[in-house]
Amino acid sequence: MSDRFAHHLRLDQIRDGERLDLSADPDELSSIAKRLGLAAIDRLEAHVTLSKTAQVVRAEGRLVATLEQSCVVSGDPIAAHVDEPFALLFTPDPPSGRPDEEIELGESDCDVVFYDGAAIDLGSAIADTLVLSLDPYPRSASADAALKEAGILTEDQASPFAVLAGLKRGESERP
Repeated sequence: MSDRFAHHLRLDQIRDGERLDLSADPDELSSIAKRLGLAAIDRLEAHVTLSKTAQVVRAEGRLVATLEQSCVVSGDPIAAHVDEPFALLFTPDPPSGRPDEEIELGESDCDVVFYDGAAIDLGSAIADTLVLSLDPYPRSASADAALKEAGILTEDQASPFAVLAGLKRGESERP
């Protein structure tokens, strides 16, 4: 995936302990919002420290963003703020065996970004980190009312225990 917030860093020019401050301009914010399916992004900044060991680059820092998501129920705009630390590990693409061979990733591998060639794309990795920091099911204050109006039961109302309680009440009302 490509967006305008691409910040390609050549491996041979990365200095251990190097600090970078990235800030998206309005065109980049619009491009990232479109790619990530967000209503709008008003601010996206990353403060990063790089370290390098052979062909592996570690990027650690803080991601700060102000944006607008859409409610999953009503579509209403919901303001969101992200201010979270992150750690990314850029490693070369694993050697390819067979085309259908799967790569097993453990829990500690979740923030690994594979690259091919002689450069990493720090900006795109930060944009991907942003989307992972968001509420996947944002709900506005009016969401519950909209669901109720549509006749959709809440989790408590639809649980097996609520159904059993209703049956029990119905049985106790019989003569």
